[in-house]
Amino acid sequence: MISATIFFGAIGPQQVILILIIVLLLFGGRKIPELMRGLGSGIKEFKKATKEEEEEQAKKEE
Repeated sequence: MISATIFFGAIGPQQVILILIIVLLLFGGRKIPELMRGLGSGIKEFKKATKEEEEEQAKKEE
């Protein structure tokens, strides 16, 4: 499993602020909550699918 620190370890607070400013400029303040809801539901769906796959693998091993 790939650790999140590999991806985010090289990103400091200045880079995060810069990314947030760019996102704000690109999408505007009104679109950001909608984008975050979509991102959250996508992550939730991914976790659900991963959990289901792990359960299937565990059943096959038994």
